[in-house]
Amino acid sequence: MTSALFLAEFGDIAPEALITITGDEAHHAVAVKRIEVGETVLVADGRGSAVTAVVEETGRRELTVRVVEVLHPDQPALTWGVAQALAKGDRSDLAVQTATELGTRRILAWQAARSIVRWQGDRGDKSLEKWRATCREATKQARRFFVPDVSFATTADVAEAIALADVALVLHEDAVDHIADIDLPSEGTGLLIVGPEGGITPDELDRFLEAGARAVSISDGVLRTSTAAAVALGQLDVLARRS
Repeated sequence: MTSALFLAEFGDIAPEALITITGDEAHHAVAVKRIEVGETVLVADGRGSAVTAVVEETGRRELTVRVVEVLHPDQPALTWGVAQALAKGDRSDLAVQTATELGTRRILAWQAARSIVRWQGDRGDKSLEKWRATCREATKQARRFFVPDVSFATTADVAEAIALADVALVLHEDAVDHIADIDLPSEGTGLLIVGPEGGITPDELDRFLEAGARAVSISDGVLRTSTAAAVALGQLDVLARRS
């Protein structure tokens, strides 16, 4: 079984260096995962750097590990972000979790016109932090080394992100083109736009297309907002491996 992954801040690192994990992350390692001295673990900084390490010492809220190997995993030349419309209940959590597990680097929490959920004031702040926590846990579950950046976004913010991306795809059930028919760049940044339960409004779609996005389908049926990004990211991974 792959070693457990924990997140910690560290700069330039080399074998034999010590990393100290503190706070809730250390408590989870020691009290929940029951990590013991001598075990091998993975430690990542959430920005792509990671090491394998051996546990040297454990405490109630502290874990010290000694670096065995600095990892240099291959990174995709084309990385993807997701503009995920806010959804009710656990659907947002599932969308964020699975998109993270499939490697998204950025998540825009999009307040779409037809989103039933409205993020305002303290509720919005707490919801944003919940998305970030979900990303951290999904990153560790999937043994990934990047924790996606999560930020709140209006429709104008999404349109701006589309304009800055090398490729942007709006998932839409009425699109003429399938995602497999799009000529993707060999490198750069991409953005997927996923609408809410009630769908993307015509005005939103027009605005996104004007900003440079392409409308694509990913299924012959209508997928839930909670699963659409994961399906699209999985398809994009297959397409990248075939190119």
